[in-house]
Formats: sequence, C-alpha cells, structure tokens
Amino acid sequence: MSKTAVLLFILLSATAVTVPAAESEATVKARVDKLLSQMTLDEKIGQLAQVGGLAFLPDAPKPEEAIRKGQAGSILWVSDAARINKLQKMAMEETRLKIPLIFGLDVIHGYRTIFPMPLAMAASWDMGMIERVQAVAAREARASGISWTFAPMVDIARDPRWGRLVEGAGEDPYLGAAVARAQVRGFQGTDVSSPDRMLACAKHFAGYGAADGGRDYDSAYIPEEQMWNVYLPPFQAAREAGVATFMAAYMDLNDVPATGNRFLLQDVLRKAWKFDGFVVSDAFSVRDLTTHGFARDAKDAAFRAFTAGVNMDMASGVYQAHLAALVKEGKVPTATIDAAVRPILAAKFRLGLFEHPYVDEARAQRMVGAAEHRKAAREAAQRSAVLLRNEGGALPLAKDPAKTIAVIGPLGDAKRDLLTMWSGFDLDPSKTVTIVEGIRGKGARVEFAQGVQIAKTYSSMFDQMVGGPQPKAWTPEQADAEFRKAVELANRADVVVLAMGELALMSAELASQSSLEFPGRQRELMEAVAATSNPVVLVMLNGRPLNLVWASRHIPAILEVWHPGTEGGNAVADLLFGDANPGGKLPVSWPRDAGQIPIYYAHNLTHQPETAAGFQSRYWDQPSKPLYPFGHGLSYSKFAVSNLRLAAEAVKLGGTLEVMADVENTSSRDGDEVVQLYIHQKAGKASRPVRQLKGFERVALKAGEKKTVWFTLGKAELSYWSGQDRAWIEETESFDLWVGTDSDARLHAGFRVVP
Repeated sequence: MSKTAVLLFILLSATAVTVPAAESEATVKARVDKLLSQMTLDEKIGQLAQVGGLAFLPDAPKPEEAIRKGQAGSILWVSDAARINKLQKMAMEETRLKIPLIFGLDVIHGYRTIFPMPLAMAASWDMGMIERVQAVAAREARASGISWTFAPMVDIARDPRWGRLVEGAGEDPYLGAAVARAQVRGFQGTDVSSPDRMLACAKHFAGYGAADGGRDYDSAYIPEEQMWNVYLPPFQAAREAGVATFMAAYMDLNDVPATGNRFLLQDVLRKAWKFDGFVVSDAFSVRDLTTHGFARDAKDAAFRAFTAGVNMDMASGVYQAHLAALVKEGKVPTATIDAAVRPILAAKFRLGLFEHPYVDEARAQRMVGAAEHRKAAREAAQRSAVLLRNEGGALPLAKDPAKTIAVIGPLGDAKRDLLTMWSGFDLDPSKTVTIVEGIRGKGARVEFAQGVQIAKTYSSMFDQMVGGPQPKAWTPEQADAEFRKAVELANRADVVVLAMGELALMSAELASQSSLEFPGRQRELMEAVAATSNPVVLVMLNGRPLNLVWASRHIPAILEVWHPGTEGGNAVADLLFGDANPGGKLPVSWPRDAGQIPIYYAHNLTHQPETAAGFQSRYWDQPSKPLYPFGHGLSYSKFAVSNLRLAAEAVKLGGTLEVMADVENTSSRDGDEVVQLYIHQKAGKASRPVRQLKGFERVALKAGEKKTVWFTLGKAELSYWSGQDRAWIEETESFDLWVGTDSDARLHAGFRVVP
C-alpha cells in the first residue's frame, strides 16, 4: 500500500461526526412499518417522486413547493450545502410526518476532487485504488449533504463511438464486474449511516451500452445469451456487493423500453437476483415512455413504469400527477404503492437521515478538496495511464533544465478538458493542474503553442450547462498562423510533447460520434511536428480510442492518460519524467479505424477462423485484429511471465482449480505488471468465445524481484448461460488456458472438467 493509500485509510477511518451503529434489518423494518401506517396515499406517492433542483422542463415543480406539499422523496441536481440544509429544513419542519429527503447527484469520479474518468480507472486494473478513490468521493459528497450517487455506471460497451464509453469499465464482463464491486464498496462501505458513505446506484439497467450505431439513447437489440453472459454480469456483481439502488435505462431493449421492461425489473432484478432495494428511473424516462411510442399518454406511462418495477420517478412529475388516480381506479393496488415506498423509507433509516438530516457546513468546507484527496487523485491518474508505445526508450524524459520542452496541442494548457462532463455542474476548473503547469512544476523550461482549435459540429444541452464559456473561433488566417507558430516552436525545441485528443464534452452523454479520427487539424499538426528532427511524445487526452495507426508508426512514444482529473497535469509530468512508472492496461480493444466496430477480443470462432491455413483476414484491406489488444500496456520496466502450472489436470464439476505462474521484473527499475488469465471452452452446447478473462492481478515488483501469482477457477468462472437450457450450466469439457500480460497471452496449458 502506498503512502497516499495509508494516509487515506487513516483519514477515511477517522469519524468526525458521532453516528449510531447501523440498525438491524428487523429494527429498520419495524420503523418502516410504523411510519408507513401513518402515511396518506398522497404522502406515499410523494416518496416515489424525485424532484429536480434545476428546472429542465417548463412545467417541472419547484423543489420548495413540492417539499411543502409532501410531493418529494428525493431532490437531485443540488450540490450547495447551504441550499441542501434549507430544503431539508422544509421537509423536517414544514411537513406533517417530517420525513427527510435524500439528495442525489452524479458523483461519478469525484465530487470536488476529480479523479480520472471511470474508463481510465478501469485501465488501472487496481480494484483497491478504485475502492479508495470512490470512498474519497463519497466522503466529500456526504459531507456536503449528498447521500446518494448515480454511480457506478456498469454498462458493457464494445462500440467506442458511443459517448458514454467514458463512464464505464470497457468491453469485458469479468473486468467490469470487478470494477462494479470495487466502486460499490468504495461508495457504500459497510455502513451507509457513516458520514463518509453514501448510497450507490448501478446504472443503466440494462444493455444501454449496445446502442445501435453507438448513438446515445438509440435502441439495443441483444440476444438472450449475450444479455446474460456479457451485459448483465457487472450488474449482478453490483447486486452481490450490496448496491442499494438501480437505475433503469433510457433505451428500448428488444423493442421494450427499459423503464417499462418487466423482464429486466421483475424477472431478472427482483426474482432471479432477489433485489430488495429500490429502482429509480433515469431523468424524465417515465414521461418519455410516450415518446418511445410505448405508452399512450403520461398516465399510461406512469402505469407501465410503476407496474414494471420503477419505484421512483426522476424529475418528470408523472407519478405525482397520475398514480393517485390509478389507485382510485383500481389499476394500481394500494399494497403495491406500499411495497414501492418501503425500500425508499428503509434507505432513509439506514442512512441515519432521521437522526442527522442536516449538513455541518463548516465540516464540508474542511473535507471538500482536502490535500490528502488531491494526493489520491494524482496517484490514481498515474496508475490509470497506459503506455501504448515506447520505441527506443523515448520515455522517460531526462530532467535537463537547460533544454526546452515544447508542449503543443489544443489540450496542453486546458483545465476543463482534463475533467469530464460529470465533474459537476458548478465545479471550478481553475484548480485543475494542466500539462503545461505539471511539466513546469518539474523545473523544466516549457513553451506552449495550441496549434489548432477543436470543436464539436453539433452541440448538446450539456455543452451550455457544464462546458463553460466557449473560446471565440479563429478566422482561417488566424488558424494558419497558429498552426505555423506551433511547427516553428517544434523546430526550435529540444523535445516536443503533443497534447492531443478530445475536449471533455466530446465523450459524454449525448456525445457519440461517427468517426474515430482526431477532431480538427490535429492529425495534420501531428504529421508536421513529427517531420521535425526533434524527439516527439504523444500524450493522449480522450474518452474513447482514436485512430492511432499513423501515430503508431511515426511517433516513438504514445502515453494514454484519458481525462485524468484534478491532478492530471502533475500525474502526466510524473510519468513523462519517470517519477511514476506506467502500469495501466487497456480495458478495451483499440481499433485501427471505425470500420472494425464493434470490436472485442472475446469473439467466437467462425467456420474458417482468421488463423486457419490459407486464410489471411476477415477483411481484404487490413488485419481484423485491433491495433492494440485488450489488456495491452507497457512499462518502463521489463517483465517476464513463466512457469505456468496447474494444481491438477482435471477439476470436478463444481470444484475449484488452482493456477499459478511466476512474474519477474527483469529490469533495473521498480514497476507494476498486470498478470492476466484467459480460458476457452473447446466444445459444448454452445460455441464459446475464443478467450475469456477469468483472473487478473496487478503486481508490484522491485527491480529483479520475482513473485508467484495465484488464480482460482471455479464454478463461477467455468459456467455460462445456455440459450438451449435457459439456465447457467457448467459442462464436462476440455479447456485451453493462457496466462500473460494481454489478451494475446501465449503461456498455455489445458485442463478438463470431469463428472
């Protein structure tokens, strides 16, 4: 454990507020029963309504009005501690039963201290780090009065055109499940009544990441086998980790909107997984069942969403307007209303809101943005970076104050763009450390040239809401002059650091794109700079893979740092100069271009695989393999994985098999390696993927050190959902097994599952 992790452990263990011990489930149930028995129908329906602190809809109720009328169980889009106290005071002093409000917010990768974007944190393959940083996010948010986060997003995504790839853990269900568990543990801990913890929400249930064409909100068509084997496992992992809430998704799933989908919300969530928490819709998605052409009108939308299993309507006001009438007409039984309200009241009791409804505003000021939190953000950004290429040892750079480093590119001195859309509606980006600032902090002589401007062709409402003031567009003459200025700087500098990629809001909700090319004239600038005689390093800041085919042939070093957060510039400087050693691995397969989409390593064999004799590729114009495989990532250290061994050649059905391998740091530099285990079932009732990740461990090794890594394969790893049997099955078959450092691992063994 690093020094930062130790400091955080001490900080997060210290409780500045005295709270009662977590109540037993029996006590919570008794308190819920007593309160529920005192409530009118209107008061119960009020608990099922979440009211926006920002009015996106012209007819949306104001939170103050809704609270006084008992028509709000939760408030979202409010983050100011003083206003939270004011609204909570209304609920506690101006309503009949004095039921506190739950304040919810999208605390996705930090509250005020912003950590790397979620896909970047998944690239760390470090579940302990992910848990620690989400605990920091919970600490800051809860201190400010936010007791519920709409995270983690655990949607599997295999199309990098989809804008919300940035918010998930990538393409793989095994890695995605591990990240989901870590985030839930980080947010919730073991006792959500703690002043350092909050309710988590697994979203978007389910299949949202499979949108047609990668277009956000568009329909998803997912076969049953893929649903159970690929898209549902991270959600089930969140459920097993104790996630308090789920959020229904926006899109149609196999022609039935997720917000009104009984298969998802009843058959899977309640019946198969025995989930007893509550489900919230996504913003306005109950009302939008009419837009889908699924519900006839708003009243029908309320009926369909509620009877499908959505407990709480987020911001559309449809439940407040229509549920009471549906009860009086006999279409919705009162008992069903009671059942929907129970888990919401239970969550409020578990949070301790009845005893401690208000925020200590002075404590909030002390906790938010604490120095220890920024240290954690810097370490997280270091551990999330992926070194894609490093020919000739181009990195790390030597520290030589006599040499000039040219930072060139539209993201070199950007602050807001080191964050993401979900970094807060009222976040002050001035506290973000840019790449220029980080490199200067190392004592280096730095000159900067933006070179090019980049912008979206079509903006969304989020660009205006959270993007801040937009710079004035250059004239064509200005653009040419700035381009020439950047190339001239590259020519006279000793080293060039290209800071390129995407603006923060180019990867986000409502930010899908058709191409994976660098926006604007970045590729042209990259080629012009590479044509100079000076060493060039490309630092990528982006929320999705971009086309790196040319760069992978002409730029010696490529460092992927994603949108790295508040301390991003310092972390990048640490990595460039070798004060930190890259150890991250790709959580996605990196395509050569958009023509390969969807692309993922765990595809099935065909009747004539790419590796068959005489068959070169599934494409005639380029290889079908990705530019960089899933799990790829380099280091300044060198590692060797060897001595693969299995405890036995066969394992009985339902039993476990131990797998061991040695990993050695063969270099003179300390570093981390992520050892990965993949399997392939060779025959059975279904064709199985060519490889599936079933184990991994990020291992820290000192120079020359060797360690043994242990994996366990059991029923969970060896089973799959069979479309023929409509059930999870484990078969008596033969398996291939590989261990290595990416999905192309070569160290091989075999085993059998026997009766």
